[in-house]
Amino acid sequence: MFLRAVMERNQPLVRLGIEWQQKGVILPDTYLLDYDTIVDNARQIKEAGEANGVENFFMLKQIGRNPLIARALTELGFGGAVCVDFREALTMIAHGIPIGNVGHLVQVPRAALAKILAAKPRIVTVYSLEKAQEISTVCAGLGLRQKLMLRVLGQQDMLYPGQYGGFGLDQLEAAVHAIEALPNVEVGGVCSFPCFLYDEAAGDILPTPNLTTVQRAAQMLEALGYRDLMLNTPSATCVHSIPKIAKAGGTHGEPGHGLTGTTPYHAAHPDAAERPGYLYVSEISHNLGAKSYCYGGGHYRRGHMQEALVGTGLEDAKLVPVTPPDDSSIDYHFELQQNCPVSAAAVMAFRTQFFVTRSRVAVVKGLSQGRPELAGLYSAVGDPVQE
Repeated sequence: MFLRAVMERNQPLVRLGIEWQQKGVILPDTYLLDYDTIVDNARQIKEAGEANGVENFFMLKQIGRNPLIARALTELGFGGAVCVDFREALTMIAHGIPIGNVGHLVQVPRAALAKILAAKPRIVTVYSLEKAQEISTVCAGLGLRQKLMLRVLGQQDMLYPGQYGGFGLDQLEAAVHAIEALPNVEVGGVCSFPCFLYDEAAGDILPTPNLTTVQRAAQMLEALGYRDLMLNTPSATCVHSIPKIAKAGGTHGEPGHGLTGTTPYHAAHPDAAERPGYLYVSEISHNLGAKSYCYGGGHYRRGHMQEALVGTGLEDAKLVPVTPPDDSSIDYHFELQQNCPVSAAAVMAFRTQFFVTRSRVAVVKGLSQGRPELAGLYSAVGDPVQE
């Protein structure tokens, strides 16, 4: 999905991926993150946010909750991380990264509330009054007051399987009054996901019905006297979409794939502001019949994997079609549609979510200056590792 874009816009990363695999610097099934490019993309996103009055919390689940990147973005001036689940929040807390929003897609379970709330997140997303009550109780014990983001639902909203939950607009006013009666918590904003998506036919990032739901919820809260609310309106947050967020009245975005130049918009628009910032590096394991197989481990079922660049150097590398494993199988190998030299590099770039893989994550610094160095090696969930 992104391989040709990486080859065109970040050739040094492709060359390095092949070189490091051949030299044994990294093992197969490793995502290679270009620190310099990601930081440059983030800088552009931050500047676009500032120019449009939109604050952005960075999302790093896609690149394995990587603490090295998180620290760089914090130093760049981002207000904190958006953590879609409690494990991501705990990882960020362990590395001293401020939390902007937690609970965005997965509410914080009761046993993790004390530790996460003690880290003083800017806002916590809730789907239910029961969770708001739990947060209120824990905050009372900690002597803290916590702002809550209410996830809101409309009749026509688009929701992904496994992500259902929230307050219907017809329940919103009653829910707000119930929260107002709780100590140590207050309503601080509303959100939904996804509020923007890339539309292939239009060739652009367009609003979904969820955005209208957030706007209606905000109007309802303002009628109840609320001011300065957070209106969180992901996804596909990038330089191109930030003005759309601002025009719609949104106050916050969540750049994730935008940071690595790998939203569907970037796949279709090689002139996008952000450049591709990661590569998947594998190695040919064996041949069988007319096909070859490279080491797997990094498969993401929505990745749209199409081809690999195979070779022992960039000059002799060739593009080979790839068939990813189906969802009934473990991705021990990826199948390539022609014979390739055993132990040659096989590099790919597809839409991914590192944190659901068993891959390693290698971070390279200095590539933009022609002085690449391995800055760190991590698990797919942000833990430092050695190999």
